[in-house]
Amino acid sequence: MNAISYRSTWLRLAAGIGLSVSLSGCAMLAPAPPENQANICEIFREQPAWYDYAHDSQEKWGTPIATQMAFIERESSFRSHVKPPRQKLLGFIPWTRPSSAYGYAQAQDPVWGEYEGDAGRLFARRTHMKHATDFIGWYNARTRRMAGVSLDNPEHLYLAYHEGQGGYRRGSWRGKPAVQRAARQVAATASRYQHQLAACEAEFRCDGLLEVWPFCR
Repeated sequence: MNAISYRSTWLRLAAGIGLSVSLSGCAMLAPAPPENQANICEIFREQPAWYDYAHDSQEKWGTPIATQMAFIERESSFRSHVKPPRQKLLGFIPWTRPSSAYGYAQAQDPVWGEYEGDAGRLFARRTHMKHATDFIGWYNARTRRMAGVSLDNPEHLYLAYHEGQGGYRRGSWRGKPAVQRAARQVAATASRYQHQLAACEAEFRCDGLLEVWPFCR
């Protein structure tokens, strides 16, 4: 092998290693979606920090943990970087996306900007579960304030989440059977998650250095 061929081979190998490391780093930054998304206990066993994030959001804004996670399951199936699929021009050419929704909570650019300013989260990321749960808590607190929806009513919280508080008040969801169906599904998921969490939440409350489940306070 001459010097030029050797150098070319080495560069290709180095590029391959760099790509592998880069992809590995991305995987570390973005956890894989939980294997069993039907059970909130299994979700938190895979990602214990997610419980802490949702609990912090519940303490701050009032939306129950189960409701937050039901929203995220519906919006992104716990995929951190998901976006709406691109529309097709002429039926086959990839074109623009229908909205700017992005991340775990599928928050769109305008409302995410409002959240950053209002909640003081200027460096928040839609791809981080901590910020996604905080965003949902913030949004639902605003829904309660602007539209009078109880934080214990996940079906109507989701209707306002999908349609916006103004659209919810105007009843825009009434003529959208698919949106109503999605809201009922979110409510059913939240109810199931709540029952499951009642049986396992003590596992995730260990936050002291010397606390070990099942002996947490």
